[in-house]
Amino acid sequence: MNRSIALHILFSIFFFSFLNVSNVYANWEPAKDGDRIILIRHSIAPGSGDPAGFKIKDCKTQRNLSQEGVRQSKKIGKLFKQNQIKIDKVLSSQWCRCKDTAKYAFKNYKEFSALNSTFQSPYDKNAKKQIKELRDYIQKWSGNGGNLVLVTHYVIITSLTNVAPRSGEIVIIDKNFNVLSTIN
Repeated sequence: MNRSIALHILFSIFFFSFLNVSNVYANWEPAKDGDRIILIRHSIAPGSGDPAGFKIKDCKTQRNLSQEGVRQSKKIGKLFKQNQIKIDKVLSSQWCRCKDTAKYAFKNYKEFSALNSTFQSPYDKNAKKQIKELRDYIQKWSGNGGNLVLVTHYVIITSLTNVAPRSGEIVIIDKNFNVLSTIN
């Protein structure tokens, strides 16, 4: 390979790597100063919904993270550290795939039932009341300079923001529920 081709390849790698890094940093900007709400859809858990008769306190009866989902969760935690995102608290749905996402990404979290899925029965019956509870909580939350991280489900994030997130996608909003950024 001649020298000019090698230099061109190296420059291209550097240039496109720089673009990717700068885009990642740009997407995190709204959360850098804290006092934002960061919604995270649970990491990859193959399938849709949960098996009939699943039990919220029994992970063996639920749809759970795949190995790829575990890796994705760990990567989310690393991205928070790399981008120096301050965290006030991490709250998670009581579903195992959300708790595991929170555990692998942040280690410490608390369960918050208002983040639970309302996708299927019997949890869909109180969806409006649950979303109101979540909205009220967010409005009353004071971040003390950190961000509120909420690990939840597609249906909850879509109800709050009209964003249709992929597994592991991050949606940054303000207290008025304005979407400031999304990060895949």
